[in-house]
Amino acid sequence: MNGPQDLGGQMGFGPIAPETDEPLFHADWEARAMALTLAGGTLGAWSIDESRHCRESLHPADYYTSSYYEIWIKALERLLVRHNFVTTAELKAGAKLGEGAKPKRVLKREDVAPVLARGGPTNRPVKSAPLFQVGDQVRTKVSHPAGHTRLPRYARGKVGRIEAHHGGHVFPDTNASGNGEQPQHLYTVVFDGTEIWGPESDSSLTISVDAWESYLESF
Repeated sequence: MNGPQDLGGQMGFGPIAPETDEPLFHADWEARAMALTLAGGTLGAWSIDESRHCRESLHPADYYTSSYYEIWIKALERLLVRHNFVTTAELKAGAKLGEGAKPKRVLKREDVAPVLARGGPTNRPVKSAPLFQVGDQVRTKVSHPAGHTRLPRYARGKVGRIEAHHGGHVFPDTNASGNGEQPQHLYTVVFDGTEIWGPESDSSLTISVDAWESYLESF
């Protein structure tokens, strides 16, 4: 979906002002928000793609007026309700009011470090041969799916070059909606800055996008 997070190339949002020596967290609650989100992901009820799409699905007015970790917490609340771990009444009350769903697993303190070190690899075998090779010229498809997609708006309908082939990886578009991993070949596609931003952009710039095979067509 074309959600509020997809701001690449959008005008009117003011300049980007990186914070000098920015700390990892600006407040203790932000660290807790990250910890809760990671712990929630280990319950086994949703994928990282569903979690990401849930953040993207916040109403634009809510998304743009929320800080980074506020967005994480709001999405986590929606996921917990969606998968019956809590109810909206319990969120309002701040207390347990009944029995919720049983998690497939619970992250214990001693398991945090090894779980984080292991990560969540998304590489999967794919039976079909890749349609594209390194060096091929390709064009991204123009589409506006109602569900999740990792192809940003600014890179749709653009011509680029395959720079790398990463093998098969989980297709986030289907995985986000519970329709299975359906792995596809994944490529890095490089675009000239002028192809993306037009003739007024810096001609020395290039933009790299990781694109699944179904996003691409020969050109």
